[in-house]
Amino acid sequence: MKNILLLIHDDKGQEARYQAALDVARAVGGHLTCLDLTIIPEVMGDYVAMGAGGLLLAEDQESESVHATRMRARLEHEDVPFDWTETTGFLSQTLEGRTRLMDLVVLSTDEDGELFPRMRDVIGDLLVQTGKPVLVVPPASQHLDLTGRAMIAWDGSADAEAALTAAVPLLSLARSVTLYYVDDKSMDAPIEDAARYLSRHGIEPVVKKEPAGIDRVSVSLRCEAEMGHYDYVVMGSYGHSRTVETIFGGATQMMLKKCRVPMLLVHRR
Repeated sequence: MKNILLLIHDDKGQEARYQAALDVARAVGGHLTCLDLTIIPEVMGDYVAMGAGGLLLAEDQESESVHATRMRARLEHEDVPFDWTETTGFLSQTLEGRTRLMDLVVLSTDEDGELFPRMRDVIGDLLVQTGKPVLVVPPASQHLDLTGRAMIAWDGSADAEAALTAAVPLLSLARSVTLYYVDDKSMDAPIEDAARYLSRHGIEPVVKKEPAGIDRVSVSLRCEAEMGHYDYVVMGSYGHSRTVETIFGGATQMMLKKCRVPMLLVHRR
């Protein structure tokens, strides 16, 4: 995870993203690629293209320029190497276009209505379209302790496998790693296989199985993540199609919407 893409934009999640990206870069000796983005709202895209809405966009660019100057000055005093790109564009499409040769993307969740489109929709687009690991940080997060306690949500799926393998560089730094599984009888690959894989990387996880109860798996995951006082969660995302999860709900949608613990998410394309 040497190449880390960080979104620079003046919103409530900026500080949480910034600190988490620094924490990861310091821990793995990584390099930050900072994308300073003035966002074109999806609903005004046609108007901007036709020349209308230019004043509004100019105001946003001016505000973002002030923010960028402040953030870049802060980075100059950090102990992490970085490069900087300024651009204007649609949020999802611009991020997707910048993920090539990136090992990790750092984003934050947001409250409904804070940005348009919603960040959890943007995160979903990025996961499904690029297959890149995305570190998702709640806006209230102040520090990502990579030497602390990590939880891996395991269901034996290809997405869970992709998340686990991608997270090894971070998991190897953790004080403790817990493999957590809600036994709903649907697991493809046994949790013991995941534990053996980690042990060969020098990581000795604690295996925690729980029987499926009346709650949905997503509820159990969130409760374990928050009540277990983990520093971050590793999990596969969108095992079902995004459309199905959006309409009927799913573990990824639930965790993105409500979980207060940082998450490393991966979707196998």
